[in-house]
Amino acid sequence: MADERSATAEVQRIAKLRAFFARYVAYTGAVRDPRIEAAFASVPREPFAGPGPWFIRVASPWRRGPERSGYIETPDADPAFLYQDVLIALDPARGINIGEPSLHARCLDCVGVLPGETVLQIGAGSGYYTAILATLAGPEGRVYAYEIDPALAERATSNLGPWPQAKVMARSGTTDPLPKADIVYVNAGISHPSVNWLEALHPGGRLLFPLQAETTRGGMLLVEKPQDDGSSWPARFISRASFIACQTEQNAELGRDLVAAFQRGDIESVQSIRFDGEPDDSCWLEAGSWWLSTAPP
Repeated sequence: MADERSATAEVQRIAKLRAFFARYVAYTGAVRDPRIEAAFASVPREPFAGPGPWFIRVASPWRRGPERSGYIETPDADPAFLYQDVLIALDPARGINIGEPSLHARCLDCVGVLPGETVLQIGAGSGYYTAILATLAGPEGRVYAYEIDPALAERATSNLGPWPQAKVMARSGTTDPLPKADIVYVNAGISHPSVNWLEALHPGGRLLFPLQAETTRGGMLLVEKPQDDGSSWPARFISRASFIACQTEQNAELGRDLVAAFQRGDIESVQSIRFDGEPDDSCWLEAGSWWLSTAPP
C-alpha cells in the first residue's frame, strides 16, 4: 500500500512539473493558441530524452570562444531536470539536441497546426516535437517525420507508438519526393528553402524553416503559399534561431550574404519571398532564383 501511495505521489509530482513547464514555455514563446500549452502539458519528455542522467546544453554570456557553449550533466535521473526551458542532448558529440521548448512553442503558434492537417517535419530527432505536432493535428491529421540518422529514426519510431497519426520516414526530407502537405516544419538550418518543400505545400500551406548559414545564427522564416500559386508569397521572420545544419548541400556564398543580412538587424522588415523579377530597392536578400523583399506580396 505504501508503494502504491508513493507511485501515485510521483505521478502527481511529474504531472505538476509538466503543467508548469507547459505554462512557462507558452508564456515565454508568446503563445496565443491554448492548445499548444495543453500539448506540452500532455506529452512526456522522458521517453524522448532517454534514460538519465542527461546532458543539458548551456550558453554563457560571460564566456568567450569555444567554451561559451557546452553541456553540463544532471546529478541524477530526476525528471524535474527535463521540465525546464533547456536543450536536452541526444548526441552531445555531434551537438544534436531536443530543441528549446519556448522557441518551438512560438514556432508552432505561428505556423498554426490545425486538427486534421498534414504536416511534414524535417529533422525529427527522437520524436519529441513530432509528438507535439501529432497532438495538435489530432487523430484525423497526419505527421510525416523525416529523420536521416538511422539510430534517431529508430528511436523516434519506438517513441511515437502512442501517436499512430505520426509516421517516421528514415531518409532525407530535402532530396526525396515528398507527399502534399498543409505544413512543412523544418528543424535543421539551411541556407535556402528546398524546392521540394515549396512544391509539397497545398495552396494556403505554410513552410517554417531556419534560414541560416551553416555554422551561424539565423532566423525562423515563415512562408505562406498563396491560393493562386503566384510568384510572390507572404514571408516573415518570427524569431532569431540557430539549428544544427541540415544534411544537404549548403550554399556557402549565400551563407556569407546571410551573415551580412542578419548583422544588419532588420529582420522584422521582411514581408515577402519573390521567385521572379529583378530584385529592386525593397530587396533584403538576393539569392539567385529567389529573393526576400521588405515589400508586401
